[in-house]
Amino acid sequence: MSAALNKPIEIKKSLIDMVIAGLLALIVFGPIVGVVLDGYSFNLQPTRVVWLVLVVMIGRFLISLFLQTPRGQAVSHRFESAGSGVHVLPPSHKSNLRFIIPALIIIAIVFPVFANKYILTVVILGLIYVLLGLGLNIVVGLAGLLDLGYVAFYAIGAYGLALGYQYLGLGFWSALPLSAIAAALAGCILGFPVLRMHGDYLAIVTLGFGEIIRLVLTNWVSFTGGPNGVPVPSPTFFGLEFGRRAKDGGVPIHEYFGFEYNPDLKFIFIYSVLFLVVMAVLYIKHRLTRMPVGRAWEALREDEIACRSMGLNHVLVKLSAFTLGASTAGLAGVFFASYQGFVNPTSFTFFESALILAIVVLGGMGSTVGVVIAAFVLTVAPELLRSFAEYRVLLFGVLMVLMMIWRPRGLIRVSRTGVTPRKGVAP
Repeated sequence: MSAALNKPIEIKKSLIDMVIAGLLALIVFGPIVGVVLDGYSFNLQPTRVVWLVLVVMIGRFLISLFLQTPRGQAVSHRFESAGSGVHVLPPSHKSNLRFIIPALIIIAIVFPVFANKYILTVVILGLIYVLLGLGLNIVVGLAGLLDLGYVAFYAIGAYGLALGYQYLGLGFWSALPLSAIAAALAGCILGFPVLRMHGDYLAIVTLGFGEIIRLVLTNWVSFTGGPNGVPVPSPTFFGLEFGRRAKDGGVPIHEYFGFEYNPDLKFIFIYSVLFLVVMAVLYIKHRLTRMPVGRAWEALREDEIACRSMGLNHVLVKLSAFTLGASTAGLAGVFFASYQGFVNPTSFTFFESALILAIVVLGGMGSTVGVVIAAFVLTVAPELLRSFAEYRVLLFGVLMVLMMIWRPRGLIRVSRTGVTPRKGVAP
């Protein structure tokens, strides 16, 4: 090991790495940054491409030199070994989450008092994607099922509220459980015939299901409104409305309780209910992962043949993960529809499924805390990078590539607390 760390620095190797990085940067940045569309024509911007390629080449040269030093090799070795396997903690380990979670709950309670409408809506969107990430984390992270059409269940929840109000007169509170049940049934109906498939085949089928749902919502104009979409009613609190003036002879909440009208009250209410739902889903997921069904999901993900040989019904285990993940997406769809006040098919494209999958991969497959952090990173960061709107997707792609290289298990690996063996039992 010490001999490997004391090898001389090879300038030739660094130069080769620099040239290869420059060629890759030219291929990536050339069409994206060097060609600017102008109506039906285009303008070339070679100067910007040259600067970007130079920055990449110089950076790669310096990194290559550093990685050949003893300290750089030590850092490289630490990264290579850091992401492998499940991290097993000692039985006496006490998680810092027992202090962090109460602090976060206190911050969440006082947050609406100091937040303006813009910050509040961004946090609501972040919490919606936390719900979506937690649901897909059950399907992909725990059960190992690559679902590329997860946005379909999200759309079923959102349209469940909109169409339920339009045709059945259902409100927010009645649509919340019914949409979750409808999405779970859709997941069950889709899952039962296709979950015997594996890997790429399953991904293609779920991708097709997501596109079918989007096309049905777009083309069934008489029922769903088609591209024009459907308006969604505002939520109510025991029949009290949050608008300045109530509709259909109702009573506004500010008049009923005798306080001044606040236009942000609707978003504060959605935030409060959404936060409680997210906490409930986090608790349920935490408990499920420690129950036999959660262990079955993880075991099936690691080695399906071995689990089937132990007597597990692989179809039912996968179906349970698919159904629970779909119901969580249905809940998120109801909150999204209430938050928007309007739904149309353009909100449920394949890009949304890819974004939710990126949240799961970035946070860590099976990691609850990692998914929560990644959901806020990938929803709040685009708002902070609005001045770089042209390059947001490019920066997003670079971030994912770096994550796959340096942290293949995600931001936070799955950890398991060890068990102290009982007396008289061999370790």
